[in-house]
Amino acid sequence: MSKSVIITCAVTGGIHTPTMSKHLPITPDQIAAESIAAAEAGASIIHLHARDPETGRPTPDPKVFMQFLPVIKHHCDAVINVSTGGGLGMTLEHRLEAALVTRPEMASLNAGSINFGIFPLLQKHKEWQHDWEPEFLDMTRDFVFKNTFKDIEYTLRELGETHGTRFEFECYDLGHLYNLAYFVDKGLIKPPFFIQMIYGILGGVGADPDNMTHMHSIAKKLFGDSFEWSVLAAGRNQMPFATQSAIMGGNVRVGLEDNLYIGAGQLAASNADQVKKIRRIVEELGLKVATPDEARERLGLKGKDLVGF
Repeated sequence: MSKSVIITCAVTGGIHTPTMSKHLPITPDQIAAESIAAAEAGASIIHLHARDPETGRPTPDPKVFMQFLPVIKHHCDAVINVSTGGGLGMTLEHRLEAALVTRPEMASLNAGSINFGIFPLLQKHKEWQHDWEPEFLDMTRDFVFKNTFKDIEYTLRELGETHGTRFEFECYDLGHLYNLAYFVDKGLIKPPFFIQMIYGILGGVGADPDNMTHMHSIAKKLFGDSFEWSVLAAGRNQMPFATQSAIMGGNVRVGLEDNLYIGAGQLAASNADQVKKIRRIVEELGLKVATPDEARERLGLKGKDLVGF
C-alpha cells in the first residue's frame, strides 16, 4: 500500500511582503492562528518564519518566535519546523539564532547556494505599504543565497548533533542532491531524512514536470529507499506539482510562503484553504493524509516534549 501523504504548510515565509496580500500573516497572533488552523485542516508539519509585527519584514529574533511557538504547540499536535533560511540578506548566524534557542523537532536546511531572484515581483505593485518592500525585492538582482559546505556542516553539527533537531533539506537544484550525498557519505546526515524539492524560484530549477521526475530519479540513485521526499512549487505551479508528487509517492508542501493564491487571480484567504484544497486532491486520488505522529515516526523526530519552547 502507498504511504500516507505528509502535508507541510509554510505559513508566512520571508519572500512575500505585506503589500502583496492582506491575508499574509504578520503578527505573532496571526501566525499562531494560521498555523493552528492549517494543522486542523490536515497539515502535519508547520514550517515557520517570523516577521516584525510592525513592518512585516522578516526577522530572526528568537523573542518574536517565542511569542507564537508555544501557542502553536499548546493548541495542536503538528510538528513545528523552524526555518533556518530566515530572510534574504540575513547572515547564517542570524538565520540560525531562533532554531538554536528553540531546539525544534525539525528545521529547514538549505542544501546549496543559488542566485535567488524575487525582483520580478516589483512589477506587480506601484505603491507599497512600507519602504523596505521594494528595496528588499530589488536587492535580489545582485544577490546570492549563500549556503556553502562550511555553512551546511556548521548547521548539521550545531543544531542537528547538539540539539537533536532533524532537517527539511531544501533542494533548489540538482546539484543540491549531490551536496547532501557528500554529507551522507561523511556520516553527518543519517536516514531517514526529508528532502524538499523546490521548483520555480528564479535562480533554481524551473517548474517543469520533467525536472521533478529527473530529480526524484537521481535521489533514488543516490539514497535508495532511505529518504522521504516532498515537493513545493512557487506560485501558480503549487497545486499541480503537489498533485504530481502525491501521485509519484511523495509528500507535499503548500502555504502562503510559496503561493499567495488559491486559484487563478484569487488570493487565498488563509493557509488552511490551501491545506484543505490539497487534502481534498490527495484523498480523491485514493491516498491518506499522514497524522503528525505518523510524520514523526517516518522522519525519526525526537518528539514535541523535547523542544525548547
